[in-house]
Amino acid sequence: MHVSKILSGVAVTLFAAQAYGPAALAEDADTWNLVPAAVTQGGGVRGSILLNRIGPTKSDLYIANADGTGETPLFATSQMDYHASYSKDGQWVVFTSERDGRGNSNIYRAKVDGTGVQRLTNHSAVDDSAVFSPDGKFIAFVSSRNTGWANVWTLNLATGALKNLTGSIPFDPSKPHSYMKPAWSPDGKWIAFSSDRNSEWRGHDAPNGWERTQENSIYVIKPDGWGWRQVATRAGYSQGSPSWSPDSKRIVFYESTTEETWGARRPERIATVSSQIVSVDVATGTRTEHTTGGGYKVFPQYLDATTIAYHIKGGPLEGIYTTAGTSAAMKGWRSPRYSSNGKVIYEKVSFLPAYAQYAPMYSFDSDWEYKYTDVFPMLSKDQSTLAITAKHINSSIDVMDAQDGANRRRVYDSTMSGLPPDQVARGLAGAFQPTWSPDGQWLAFGVGQWFQERRTGVASIQRIRIDGTGLEVLTDGSIHSGFPSYSADGNRIVYRVWSETVKGLRILNLTDRTTQVLTTEADNLPSWSPDGTKIVFTRRVDATNFDVYTIKPDGTGLKRLTTSGANDGHAIWRYDGKLLWSTGMFGFRDEVALYENTFQPDGQNWIMNADGSGKYAITDTLWEDAMPLYIPKP
Repeated sequence: MHVSKILSGVAVTLFAAQAYGPAALAEDADTWNLVPAAVTQGGGVRGSILLNRIGPTKSDLYIANADGTGETPLFATSQMDYHASYSKDGQWVVFTSERDGRGNSNIYRAKVDGTGVQRLTNHSAVDDSAVFSPDGKFIAFVSSRNTGWANVWTLNLATGALKNLTGSIPFDPSKPHSYMKPAWSPDGKWIAFSSDRNSEWRGHDAPNGWERTQENSIYVIKPDGWGWRQVATRAGYSQGSPSWSPDSKRIVFYESTTEETWGARRPERIATVSSQIVSVDVATGTRTEHTTGGGYKVFPQYLDATTIAYHIKGGPLEGIYTTAGTSAAMKGWRSPRYSSNGKVIYEKVSFLPAYAQYAPMYSFDSDWEYKYTDVFPMLSKDQSTLAITAKHINSSIDVMDAQDGANRRRVYDSTMSGLPPDQVARGLAGAFQPTWSPDGQWLAFGVGQWFQERRTGVASIQRIRIDGTGLEVLTDGSIHSGFPSYSADGNRIVYRVWSETVKGLRILNLTDRTTQVLTTEADNLPSWSPDGTKIVFTRRVDATNFDVYTIKPDGTGLKRLTTSGANDGHAIWRYDGKLLWSTGMFGFRDEVALYENTFQPDGQNWIMNADGSGKYAITDTLWEDAMPLYIPKP
């Protein structure tokens, strides 16, 4: 099919990837795309797709004086706007907005009084982090269009002409290669950006962490796509958010250890990590460190030839600072950018209240309505009822009507489990991953302490009737057990066990209560196929990588389905025997240290055939998307 899209008033006709089938294009890095234009919303003729998203639920732009006084909202209504920057004359701002639907980020511009709002991009890919050229005729921005990876693009605001500046930079395809945070030099000759090009796929606290860190360097490229080169790098460190000096001779950026890009996005760790503000002479490479001490310092920007403003993100030192020694404790500011006439624009974000169950999300496939869900959604065999772990409400087990979420009721309350109440309240303990018996009469789940708490905590497999009666503990608690899945005939349950010395998958026979050792590797999150012939699971294949496998219930037929250097996991079966899973194979879409309250924001939802073929994405967002579930209409 053909799809027309509007860019700055100019119609551009593209061939949609779906004309050839998404599976055919998904494996080709040169042509991969979800859909190359905006998707008509409000269809959902085939049903709903549920997904869990970790990201802000609200984000609003504000303008203030450079010292933080005189704060005014840019717009009267909240529309999920963020990552703004000024034109050279300070009269316009360009920003990212999800006003088309949560998860679909496009670029807009507006006058600084909030009038004259104009859409600049209209695409289902990630479009973000836009900046004006000095003459105001172009923007440079980050987009995942066409390749799935974050690249730096330019857009001619008069003609709508688009150019991928970084798409031809050579890279090792087996390693990360995202290009982020463009910054146009004041003389208009160069665009600086950060990139993790040819770095390693690396988890935090190696070899313990599942969630990835990021090691960025600073590059420049000419606006015509030529002359790219690296201008700053430091082994074991991540450099980000470049900005130019007024004379276009220096680039300033933040720098922290690679490991600290994990703590920078976690609320329990942000006060323990730090970064410094560094600049480099573009011609000679000479570096100057402008700061010392604590606080995770980000978004540096020259206010004049010698003074640099920056932001400390989170922690007790949170606020805006300058190298001249001024500071203001501005809590909750994010992504501040300064104008030439003494103003600053920034967003304030909220993560609470969480999205409501079935809250509408942007639909990347017009045949299906995308909706938010709490974690571990599981559909009954007759497709009438949904079970979830209500992580937002004490990590307990709730059930509801699958089509619309009506008749929600609690089947198991984790506050009655005897687990530490503070851990239950924080989502570190409770009842995780419900699984339906085929007759729809029972729900099994793991009850215990999770995440890092599992190292000293306990967990067992339990089940309960859907009316909340008949609670039964199925494992003896001698080893941490969780994440169960019923067999197709209802006679067995597969689950994972974990200790420092014993790991793997086990199958419990519910008739004679014997236990079969299925695997002995670091395996997790098993899910039994609808036809009973296979079990899909996540395996840790080495210190930094997790992949999706299937195995037959008798222990034969082990097959690896994913091989990307990124993490692949949380795989479940769709009603028709296809597999859904979350993967970071297309890397981060932004500097990972700038995220917060998240774990692995490179994760996106994908689908594949049971043999691992026909892979294609079903989401393309800035945020951490996982746990997809299809609910077909009756």
